[in-house]
Amino acid sequence: MKAKINSKMKLSAIIQKVDAYERLMRLDKPIGILLLLWPTLWALLIAGQGKPDWIITLIFVTGTVLMRSAGCVMNDIADSQYDGLVTRTQHRPLVANEVSKKEAYILAIVLSLMAFGLVCTLNILTIKLSLVALLLATSYPFTKRFFAIPQAYLGIAFGWGIPMAFAAILGYVPAVAWVLLLANIAWAIAYDTEYAMVDRDDDLKIGIKSSAITFGRHDLVAIMIFYGVTLLLLVFAGKWLAMHYAYYIGLMLAAGVAIYHCYLIRKREKDNCFKAFLGNNWIGFSVFSGLVAQYLS
Repeated sequence: MKAKINSKMKLSAIIQKVDAYERLMRLDKPIGILLLLWPTLWALLIAGQGKPDWIITLIFVTGTVLMRSAGCVMNDIADSQYDGLVTRTQHRPLVANEVSKKEAYILAIVLSLMAFGLVCTLNILTIKLSLVALLLATSYPFTKRFFAIPQAYLGIAFGWGIPMAFAAILGYVPAVAWVLLLANIAWAIAYDTEYAMVDRDDDLKIGIKSSAITFGRHDLVAIMIFYGVTLLLLVFAGKWLAMHYAYYIGLMLAAGVAIYHCYLIRKREKDNCFKAFLGNNWIGFSVFSGLVAQYLS
């Protein structure tokens, strides 16, 4: 009987630990994975002319999940001294001592090695670009200490799958890939400013930098401008690639979602700002759908 109780207790402890790891990797909040994945899928579709190699696509999808998870763990390690002071993050596993720092470091290393192992099956240029991706992921959390708009750096980190995807399929990175990366940077500034508006009061108290603080009372205008820049760059990329009407319908849908977000955040209410941030998944999906329709037409 005692052995059975001990067995149940051990099983319960294991389940709790796995749950803590899952939350540390933000697998319970897939929006980050989706925002990282959409621009990568855009690039894979374009590079593969609508028919990207399915093995390369699977590698990128799996690698995106792994690196996003690793990035979240790295972020929480770097921010462990601040997260307890922010309302939204004060119950994260590392702050709540559900996971030790040693465990977090091991988890981040294992996830990164798994992702790198996948990349090693691709060409040498993609492998070299993946090292830059790792540098971006590990350094991003620290940009919030000194960079006025860390969201721009996040846009580079979240969009680095674009040049990697082109490199994996084509063996080189064409100029249009960098246009798409610029579009992703502008998009990240827009959506992550919405996210930063939720934490603005706490960030001001603890001295963390964010675009929401930098833009101040001009935050709404800035978000509209960066959404606009995103769409203009995507239009430019479409003209460059000689896209037809289907692609632009996708961009029109994305523009509609962006306009709705600007309406949603007009009063700067935290719940609506967070809702707008989550809704950016539909912008990425709209562009993706336009590309799929383009290559099917």
